[in-house]
Amino acid sequence: MTTVAVAVADGILHFELALAYELFSSPPPVPVERWYEPVICGAGPVRADGRFLLEPDAGLDRLVEADTVIVPGWAEVDEEPPADLVAAVRAAHEAGARVASLCTGAFVLAAAGLLDGRRATTHWAHTETLAARHPRIQVDPDVLYADEGSVLTAAGKAAALDLCLHLVRRDHGSAVANAIARRLVVAPHRPGGQAQFVATPVPEPHGHPLSDLLAWAGRHLDQPLTVEDLAHRANLSSRHLGRHFRSMTGTTPLQWLLTQRIRRAQELLETTDDAVDAIAEATGMGTAATLRRHFNRTVGVPPDAYRRTFRARGATPAQRPAGWKS
Repeated sequence: MTTVAVAVADGILHFELALAYELFSSPPPVPVERWYEPVICGAGPVRADGRFLLEPDAGLDRLVEADTVIVPGWAEVDEEPPADLVAAVRAAHEAGARVASLCTGAFVLAAAGLLDGRRATTHWAHTETLAARHPRIQVDPDVLYADEGSVLTAAGKAAALDLCLHLVRRDHGSAVANAIARRLVVAPHRPGGQAQFVATPVPEPHGHPLSDLLAWAGRHLDQPLTVEDLAHRANLSSRHLGRHFRSMTGTTPLQWLLTQRIRRAQELLETTDDAVDAIAEATGMGTAATLRRHFNRTVGVPPDAYRRTFRARGATPAQRPAGWKS
């Protein structure tokens, strides 16, 4: 098992706590080695949101033994987090743990000094407070999550789920992360750089002019689709298509297509023996050279290295190639 320690104290937010525990406690409906063992760690019984009494599984000293430490949202951002929690999180990172905060849990990581000199985010309503209190942090208010390798931060509640799925994707690949997402009935991947606040709500399926188009495009990634092709399919002008795309996905049509192609390539690299040339054709990249260029820039490693990593039985994050980003 890979230990995921969820650090808690009075004032922790129950939504992020429950989200992390649910995701990391239930193995996916596909074969996988070394799934996670979640452990809730706290100095004693705590009140989540001031309403729910929680009995931790272990003390805060257990954090130093964890592979990954999750710090859920923190209710009182105007107050300093408990010193023992801050010290335990800092000690865990110094011992080699990967540390991730969900929502306002970033304030705990900031107090521990783990975000100094790093890019980080939190819920958009609190990014100015975080930046003012900790000027050495490169606070980015416009992303869903920030991955700085051994330290990761997520924005609001839905972005916390995005980050947890991102961790699964880093550890086990896209196929496993997608299987978890399907079970949770959520989108399998929203890039961390996507804007965390969109002025208009994301519509329900079939309630938006692009709902059918996105499903159609996902089934035709092997074709060299252009913005004009998508606009024609949606019976919109290219300009109106771009506006609808931004409102629904937070990104441009071309960037959305590229993301879908890369994710499809990851799945094929993980689950098939197809040559890179065949995968390039199946994902609409055209040539292996084009796939390698976009894949390396997006994922951080070449397709061949990506396949070797996830084909290696029992591979751990520490065994992955230098530059790994996933």
